[in-house]
Amino acid sequence: MTHHLLDPQRLSGRLQGRTALITGAGKRIGRALAIALAEEGVQIVAHDRKAVEEETDRVCAEVNECGSRSWKVLADLERPEEYGDLIEGAFRAAGTVDILINNASIFMPGGLQDLTLADLMKQVQVNAWAPFFLSREFSRRVQRGKILNLLDTRIAGHERTHAAYLLSKKMLAELTTMCALEFAPRVSVNAIAPGAILPPVGKGPEYLDELARGLPLKRHGGPQDIADAAVYLLGTDFVTGQVLYVDGGKHLLGEAEWTAS
Repeated sequence: MTHHLLDPQRLSGRLQGRTALITGAGKRIGRALAIALAEEGVQIVAHDRKAVEEETDRVCAEVNECGSRSWKVLADLERPEEYGDLIEGAFRAAGTVDILINNASIFMPGGLQDLTLADLMKQVQVNAWAPFFLSREFSRRVQRGKILNLLDTRIAGHERTHAAYLLSKKMLAELTTMCALEFAPRVSVNAIAPGAILPPVGKGPEYLDELARGLPLKRHGGPQDIADAAVYLLGTDFVTGQVLYVDGGKHLLGEAEWTAS
């Protein structure tokens, strides 16, 4: 008798024909997720700001090259009045949406000594409130669905050089758990916490090589590692409220070993 418990197609095949709305889909991890899911047969609604509409058009073209359909929706997550139009536009364009991936975020440096309420609220609004608002509206519209939030391995520590950003991502981590309970059993809610995957804008590959030396696995990852984690979490029907760290083990380090990155 043939056993299929370890067959990778057992999970990935479940995504065929689904439709996913991905925020911040035009570049970096958002783009990688869009293409990886398109290769699994998922139709993609790609969101981004109007200022980067050309990037959104390009990722839609790449999705189409994978044999999947794509649509774009434009909204500025710094403007809460546009959130409702984002969800409405996605459902109107695709007909239905089965998966919501809250990927878009802003990443601004700043320590506690310089933190202002305006700085904090700006990052909380984009990185936590927008994902929550979109998740709540999504859950109200679907009979069954899946939500995936993108966090950051920094939530396991207390790095103070990006205080407002870290607080916003910790809030989203807590919202992941709360929403998993609130939206069950119809909607599952999970999260991925990436580590050394892509260098920040303005830094090269050597930045990741330097970080890798301090990781338990002694190597950095890549966008495909995040895509693989997403395919698993979106393909399984018996996991909810989980944060999957894709970080080479960085979250395991004690606070004394935690270095800003």
